[in-house]
Amino acid sequence: MERQANKEWLRYSQKIAMMMLDKMEELGITQKAVAERMGCSQQYISRVLKGSENLSIETIFKIESALGLQILQPVFAVR
Repeated sequence: MERQANKEWLRYSQKIAMMMLDKMEELGITQKAVAERMGCSQQYISRVLKGSENLSIETIFKIESALGLQILQPVFAVR
């Protein structure tokens, strides 16, 4: 059961990583630039982009802000 939950979490993390990579390519920016925008290290961004980092809601918000992505924002949208 736990193994299945880990696989599902890993798939979700990898989807976020792919969204980030696509947006970085579109914007023509590097991991270092994303790290600067998020206030973290390039090494951390590298781990996030591998899709294996456990992301907090705060980190996801920083990713959204740094890249202009919508990952969780639709969940919290006010109607």
